[in-house]
Amino acid sequence: MPQEVRSVCIIQVAQMGDIVCTTPMFRAVKRHYPQAKVFVVGGALNEEVVRGNPDIDGYVLWEHEVAKMVKKIRELNCDFACTTSPNFAGLAALYLAGVPCIAAPRVVGGWSPIETRPYKLLRRFVLAIPHDFMSYAPREYLRLLEPLGITTEDTRKYIYYTQEASRSALQKLGEMAGAPYAVVSPSAGNKIKRWPPERFAALADYIAERYMPVVVVGARPDKEEVAEMMSQVKSPKVKNLSEQLSVEELKALVAQASLFVSVDTGPLYIAEAAGVPTIDIVGPVSEGTQPPRGARHLVVVPPRKRPEIFIMNTRVYDAREAQRQAQATTVSEVTGAVDSLLSR
Repeated sequence: MPQEVRSVCIIQVAQMGDIVCTTPMFRAVKRHYPQAKVFVVGGALNEEVVRGNPDIDGYVLWEHEVAKMVKKIRELNCDFACTTSPNFAGLAALYLAGVPCIAAPRVVGGWSPIETRPYKLLRRFVLAIPHDFMSYAPREYLRLLEPLGITTEDTRKYIYYTQEASRSALQKLGEMAGAPYAVVSPSAGNKIKRWPPERFAALADYIAERYMPVVVVGARPDKEEVAEMMSQVKSPKVKNLSEQLSVEELKALVAQASLFVSVDTGPLYIAEAAGVPTIDIVGPVSEGTQPPRGARHLVVVPPRKRPEIFIMNTRVYDAREAQRQAQATTVSEVTGAVDSLLSR
């Protein structure tokens, strides 16, 4: 453990949902060391996701060239640093930058393809912290802080947005502004997780006609899937805002919703962090390692013997079985979850 904790660096180079699930780490450091500076290393999109977070003192854009990352990390003058996943380049950058105390995950209870031989070799020279393959990832991330004397079970997530973004998002809602609305996100970064567009259309119609208007969100890569969904939507109470929102506006729009429904994808965790009730059509993803937990959140699990995709293994799986699991959930199962959740 460092004698004095003045500066902490946390590397999280995964997707939108993963950075939201890492926010408990930032809060934990600030609670135990209020004067310490917290620096986060990640991609450009995630810089927008965590913008405004008071627990973060600086955001460093990830560089694929290790030499560039070494230079950036040295300038932070960190007393402690960690990488949240088995990232060889990230761990090498921390080690070569001379960070005096480094923690890195050692996957137990399962196999991770990103735990490469070079990573395992380098990990011998730092503090190896067990990450249980089958356990809740946000809690496992917090274990990386134990060398700092931080032990906590608090996995609450945090998201922030500006008032300007809120006004802009509500303006784009038009006539729907000021009343309850649901958000449906029909796509996912990993195509193997996707639920059929026609089922999302039927789901959106159900929510819009029985409960409240629906807003559909998505990014440019989701264009074709959203278009296919919208071509089959019948209710006039379903509004398409796909490709029309900045990340800041997306955060504001989702945070003020009354319900969020999607497969396991980034905006789902924005909703969870904002306290919005969620339904996760989990498909081939493990229901125990990352999806939202608690009375305000439901996970719709398809019939299966075991999930195909885990947080520490999103690359190597049976593609045919994963696709079957992604499409095995029926519309009636999801509408039933909607009824159950909203009846509370």
